[in-house]
Amino acid sequence: MKQDRFHGRVGNGGRGCERPGCTEPGEFRAPGPRGSSFDGPGDYRWFCLDHVREFNAGYDWFEGMTPEEIVRAQNPIHGWDRQTRAFSPTAGIDTAPRWADFADPLEAINSRARSRKPAQRSDGRAVTPEERRALDVLGLELDADRRSLRKRYTELVHALHPDRNGGDRSSEKRLQSVVEAYQLLRKAAAFA
Repeated sequence: MKQDRFHGRVGNGGRGCERPGCTEPGEFRAPGPRGSSFDGPGDYRWFCLDHVREFNAGYDWFEGMTPEEIVRAQNPIHGWDRQTRAFSPTAGIDTAPRWADFADPLEAINSRARSRKPAQRSDGRAVTPEERRALDVLGLELDADRRSLRKRYTELVHALHPDRNGGDRSSEKRLQSVVEAYQLLRKAAAFA
């Protein structure tokens, strides 16, 4: 695809303008119904110069966003305000191994790999590290069943919810983590 960078005209192989009734060649690209995402650049519409100008005049990039999302998107550091895993100080690793505890450095790496693989329950079902953390948030053992999961969740919600504890909002973050942990575990294969 040859593109003239100065004015956005893209040489094509006989593609027509997508505006109904227009017979001009479609040499200018406009965003299509499916936007860019992890799966690729998305779809494009092809218009002639007059119709791409018309399209651009009515295009609203912020369509469907809340006012808060618009303000965040207009922020010059939008997307740069959080550390990505690769550039975080720990690079996504919890802690470095205690090298003095191992005679061979490969043993240290191997023990870390074993600690990150899914654990096995007594019934043979695997529990992922995320599910293990969720069980810790709820204060449950690895072999907890669906009934004990629901019971513990109900107990914690009753204890932490502001409507149940006299309006005390100090435990809202803990309540949110309990709800997120329960939502993860109730859908987990280990509790099916």
